[in-house]
Amino acid sequence: MKISYDPTVDALYIRFIEGPAECEVIRLNDRVAVNIGPGEQVVGIEVLDASEMLEG
Repeated sequence: MKISYDPTVDALYIRFIEGPAECEVIRLNDRVAVNIGPGEQVVGIEVLDASEMLEG
């Protein structure tokens, strides 16, 4: 698993599978998207406006 954060756009990406994978993107809402790869595995999750979404 790899977690990356881009402060310039306030985006968080959690990648569960290494290497390139063709993905289908499923939007859960306007800020969260799940990337589904081969075998219906979750490849990654993208969170926009991450600092606001993950505030405690």
